[in-house]
Amino acid sequence: MSDTIINFRQARKKLARAEAERQAQENRIRFGQTKTEKQVRKAEEARRNRLHEAGRIEPDPDPNR
Repeated sequence: MSDTIINFRQARKKLARAEAERQAQENRIRFGQTKTEKQVRKAEEARRNRLHEAGRIEPDPDPNR
């Protein structure tokens, strides 16, 4: 017999944490964005916001004129 006592509850939790970390690493690779991709996305979003705001019609400050 083995001399080491194993707590099965702790062993299951350790195994679950390792599996969750493996899945997280896989997701980081699959869905993550590089720094350049983030900068391009942010610049495109800023450009769209500028274009949207440029088309805004300001209300007449004095409607009784």
